Parts: sequence; C-alpha cells; structure tokens
Amino acid sequence: MGNSPGTSVEELQACESHQWYRKFMTECPSGVLTYYEFKQFFGLRNLSEASNAYVLTMFSTFDMNGDGYIDFMEYVAALSLVLKGGVQQKLRWYFKLYDVDRSGYIDQEELLQIIKSIRAINGSTSEISAENFANMVFEKIDTDGDGELSYDEFMEGIQNDEMLLMTLTESLDLTHIVSKIQKEMRANT
Repeated sequence: MGNSPGTSVEELQACESHQWYRKFMTECPSGVLTYYEFKQFFGLRNLSEASNAYVLTMFSTFDMNGDGYIDFMEYVAALSLVLKGGVQQKLRWYFKLYDVDRSGYIDQEELLQIIKSIRAINGSTSEISAENFANMVFEKIDTDGDGELSYDEFMEGIQNDEMLLMTLTESLDLTHIVSKIQKEMRANT
C-alpha cells in the first residue's frame, strides 16, 4: 500500500486500523487487555504507589463497560480520543480521570494526587510545585468556593483560562506513547 498513487485516505486509515488490531491481538491474544497488560503495553514499569493509582484510574476510564478489561473497541475509542479528540471530548475525559472517587466532583486532594502522578510518569519538572498548581487551579475555577470542582466549573474554568487549558493538555498528552507504539508497529512490518 504505502505511498502508491491512487491510495485513498480511507485505505490508509483501514491499513492503520489493521496494524493497530494486529498489535493489540499480538499483545493481548485473549482479545482483552488486563490492567497488568495495559501497563506493559504502554511501557509503564516500576511506578510509585501514587503513579500506579493514576494509571489504574486511567485504565478504569478506558474500561467503559467496567468489566475490568479493555477490549479492542474500548482501545480504539481511547486511541481516537488521544489522537483525534476535540477539546470538549478531552476535557470530559480529564474530568472523569481526575474524579478518582467517582463522586461527580474533583476535590483538591484528587487533583493533587493526579498532578503528582502525571509528573512522575512523564518525568516532568515544573517551576511551580504540584501543591501550588492545585491551589492555583482551585483559586481560579472553584467559583462557588466549596472546595470541589463540579463538572460545569471544571469545563468552563479550564476553557476560559488559556494557561490552564494548555498546561492540562500538555500534561495529559499521550501522543508520545502512541508514537512509540506506532514506531514499534512500523519496525515489525
């Protein structure tokens, strides 16, 4: 297929989908991805307890039917969100990811835990401490001052603050992981 003349976008997308399916089935011959396999699949090893908790939360958000496994369709939906999702879609996913206890609200401790975990996994350093960043987020977007961010506060607050939107988007950018997998797939074809 490759760069041959007359190759349509649909054919290229079908080829890429086939490669993703092949990669998924090679890594997960059972047709489902367990939490342990999820970590291996994305090269997440030797994580701290906090980072492990974050990855488990991420796994749970991708496990849309809550059966404890990620099947190929859930996997494709996750990849689609990461690669092609719009701001609204990603913010909805971020809210779900940050709401660790599934209360429908994000409290400051949940936000702090996720920020620390993301930084540990990405190996990123920042001029502002995780604690100060979490405090700043709440000062800016907790409009009713109740110490919790509702879905509406989160969505509106993040979208109306360019710096927070950019920081959040960059910190949860998983395209480097997807790129790594794509390179492995190309090397194996």
